[in-house]
Amino acid sequence: MWVLAAAPAVGAEAGEGFEDPAARTRLTVLDNGLRVLTLEDRATPVVSFQIWVDVGSGDEARYTGLAHLFEHMMFRGSDNLPPEAHGRLIADRGGRVNAFTSRDVTVYFDDVTTESLPLVVELEAERLANLDVSEESLASERQVVIEERRMRTEDDPQGRAFEALLALTFQAHPYRVPTIGWKSDLLAADVAACQAFFDDYYAPNNLVIAVAGDFNTEDLLARIRKHMGGLEPAEDIPRNPTLEPEQMGERRAVVRFDVRAPILAAAWHAPPTGHEDAPALDVLSTILSSGRTSRLYKKLVYEEQAALGAHGAYWELKRAGVFYAFAVARPGQEIADVERLFMAEIDRVVAEGVTEAEVERARRTLEVDLIEGLGTSHALASRIGRDAVTFGRIRPLEELLDGIRNVTAADVQRVAATYLLPGKRSVVHVIPPEPEAAEDVAVESRP
Repeated sequence: MWVLAAAPAVGAEAGEGFEDPAARTRLTVLDNGLRVLTLEDRATPVVSFQIWVDVGSGDEARYTGLAHLFEHMMFRGSDNLPPEAHGRLIADRGGRVNAFTSRDVTVYFDDVTTESLPLVVELEAERLANLDVSEESLASERQVVIEERRMRTEDDPQGRAFEALLALTFQAHPYRVPTIGWKSDLLAADVAACQAFFDDYYAPNNLVIAVAGDFNTEDLLARIRKHMGGLEPAEDIPRNPTLEPEQMGERRAVVRFDVRAPILAAAWHAPPTGHEDAPALDVLSTILSSGRTSRLYKKLVYEEQAALGAHGAYWELKRAGVFYAFAVARPGQEIADVERLFMAEIDRVVAEGVTEAEVERARRTLEVDLIEGLGTSHALASRIGRDAVTFGRIRPLEELLDGIRNVTAADVQRVAATYLLPGKRSVVHVIPPEPEAAEDVAVESRP
């Protein structure tokens, strides 16, 4: 067991009297490899208890969608609890329970008042030790996930665009696979495959428990040791090692969908989270596509009135990154014209750079977002859990703030010229289906 080193005090500009979460977080490692992060915060009588499982869709090798499927399976009951009882017991006490899956992690959280924390530990230990991985449980949650996929992707034009964009941008890397999985794999995965996935990745030495809020650390650790200390660690935790080859030219795809407002989606490869260029890319994405004052929004929506909206971001993932942006064309507007205006703004940054005033506004926006994003127990637990899984440490707040504050206009132009090249981009158009040929229509209309 050890305590993470204290970070330097955060300056007044970042929030007067604000104490860095990294300086207050204690890390305890149990004998079975389970890592427990505890951050006591007495601001309110609530606690966020989060389990960060170091597995996402980027680790899947045989069947896609298993990481997300288990996000659902974990609520299907266990040897000593019926389906959905976990959520009901927490909700009955005024708490909130949920989960999410990404390409890198699967996260479960219970946000409760302090007196409910002992119950949370027992409930989480129960499903980790005795989860019901049965044919009945699998069949139920498989259909839930397939319906979710239909609603969020197959019947949604933006969902279709994003799925196509990632599959086009990554040709080999497992990030190309949608987190929700392909439907054929969801239908094919059996109980044996699900049990193997659970045994491989839900072992204590692949978990991080992050707890923030009003609680006593020693009492909590004693309960976690009692209820989770007996979980068996995994000898080997498999990873998908595939890397993405260099992109050698522009890639394009067209998705036919019944839309009145066509969609333009574009992406460029970018470095993974924690890279030295990450702060400059964050500033660049803020200038280009964050909010109504951004360059893309002003040009495409206000000035040219070619689009209904435009947005994007630098998406930092653990093993790679993506710089992406979307624009929704006004009905009747040619998608080619929207793309021309869109790419001209990218090219203008590469050729002319950005102003110091734009950089300063973006830096301020990012600083405020960073500090305001630590205002609740849930946010604090998320911050320390994410850093522990991704970096193996909790980055001091001053380190993150310095990264933002040190970005210059020259840095922004440099990363744009490095990453946002025409030959390195992938472009997707979501446009209406082609009209039927006149002869076909005439034939079909005959009596």
